[in-house]
Amino acid sequence: MPVQYAGILKEHDAVRHRAGLFDLSHMAQFWLSGDMVARWADTLTINAVATMKPLQARYNIFCNEGGGAHDDTIFYRLEHGWLLVVNAANAEKMWKLLNDRLPESGVELENRHGRGALVAIQGPRSVEILKPHVDVDIAALRYYFCTEARVNGIPAIVARTGYTGEDGFELFIDSLDAPEIWNALLRDHRAEGLEPCGLGARDVLRLEAGMPLYGHELTEAITPVQAGLKWALKLEKPEFVGKEALKEQLDIDRYSRIAGLVMEGRAPAREGYQVWHDGRIVGSIRSGSIAPSYGNRSVATALVAPEAAEIGTRLEVEIRGKNHEATVVPLPFYKRAKS
Repeated sequence: MPVQYAGILKEHDAVRHRAGLFDLSHMAQFWLSGDMVARWADTLTINAVATMKPLQARYNIFCNEGGGAHDDTIFYRLEHGWLLVVNAANAEKMWKLLNDRLPESGVELENRHGRGALVAIQGPRSVEILKPHVDVDIAALRYYFCTEARVNGIPAIVARTGYTGEDGFELFIDSLDAPEIWNALLRDHRAEGLEPCGLGARDVLRLEAGMPLYGHELTEAITPVQAGLKWALKLEKPEFVGKEALKEQLDIDRYSRIAGLVMEGRAPAREGYQVWHDGRIVGSIRSGSIAPSYGNRSVATALVAPEAAEIGTRLEVEIRGKNHEATVVPLPFYKRAKS
């Protein structure tokens, strides 16, 4: 997947106002089957798996014993098994983790990384663009649900999920079929504003939408609690890996946490830059970009001490030896209007 096709700003504009097409086939797809999958997965994840309804999708995080994140993922509960999508950079690590903890019976795993493709269409015109290509009523598909369908006659799993802050769909297909679907969508809908989009636009879109990127807002050392993902943490579940560490972190409430920053002026806040408050270093930048959907302001996420994370707090970001002012603001920076 390239960083850009025709330019990050052009591709960002397409997704926010029309539709963009992403080739996400680098993401790893693991297929799980057996009558113990849900119960077993619940021992490894912070969010509930067993309570998922048929054809539901759910965001989830696998943690280590200290509460840090191995990876953030999405589970899809299908009619005859489960699909787990993990980040490409963590594919090998996650495959080893699952196999190392595999029970003696009741769970079978299949690694389709490289054999399963993923094409996503995202944006307010996604329904009308994709609709003529699919043999099911995608307009009726609820957010974070999926269905088995045919796209241009090709078997696919169609999910109403995404990573841009916009409405849209993700199409799970065989890698050999991906070029046909990709080319057909662009051929038939380029004139309607559909644009191929790369990693650059995807990163700006997800940052504006306040979505974490593994390796930035989540790592083996940064927990879901610190990342502001407490909504995904189900402490009422029986024991799962990292539960005690996460519970203790919540109880003490002195942890560094992810905050949204808006810079004064257009000075770029880049990953690793130090953040200052009251004359001392309180954290560092995790992600940063110009945000077209936030008035073309320079925005960032930072992992900072709790006293520096309050909304409205004035901070400073050190850029090439000079401190630039910033203000803590609520996340997300952008939220689409509900239709």
